[in-house]
Amino acid sequence: MAAFEELTFSIESFTGTVRVFPLPNLVLFPHVMQPLHIFEPRYRAMLEDALAGDRLITMALLAPGWERDYEGRPLWYPAACLGCVTTSCRLADGTYNLLLLGLKRVKLLGELAPRSAFREAKVEICEDVYPLQESPCHAALQRRLREALLQIVPSLPEVGEQLDQLLDGDVPLGLLTDVLGYMVDIPLERKHALLAETNVYRRAEMLLEQIASLPGNRAYGRFPPLFSSN
Repeated sequence: MAAFEELTFSIESFTGTVRVFPLPNLVLFPHVMQPLHIFEPRYRAMLEDALAGDRLITMALLAPGWERDYEGRPLWYPAACLGCVTTSCRLADGTYNLLLLGLKRVKLLGELAPRSAFREAKVEICEDVYPLQESPCHAALQRRLREALLQIVPSLPEVGEQLDQLLDGDVPLGLLTDVLGYMVDIPLERKHALLAETNVYRRAEMLLEQIASLPGNRAYGRFPPLFSSN
């Protein structure tokens, strides 16, 4: 996954200006692939602009009350995920299906003045943090999260090799927290809290608390996910 990320994103050439795709029902995490169906004209324009350029789109979660101004500029939560369009297909009716790969956590700093149909903002990239003083807990958290991931496998046979690679390889703790955070069936505000947390150890503990509070396999959503529509 890291090699693919390096091919699709260069931090040196990143300007900090992003196209923002805000939705009320989706939190994207780094390292995961999200199918999307794009049909609104403004977001079709956003996708076409991305495909003609760096292929980057930032997924943001709309804050409560978005219904009152959905066609305008409703508020969004500050933590977001920068993604790259890996593949897309334009349908006969002009809508699109695409796959968006989560690349980096970002913080939305401020929205830019309108210059197109879609919204844009300045962001800063938020890298994972592994505090040295907490390093003795790293192996234990890694084991507990791997065990949590194993609980899903029997109920999700369609995952196949993707989860096998996660379990068999030397997977970073931050990556495991992101994959599980994406999969776990918890309220969107709690998913956003996981996305916003850059301290990997704290994020792992938060995630384990959420998993423990939910009954069995009901703790997990569908994986791989179905297409999400704007």
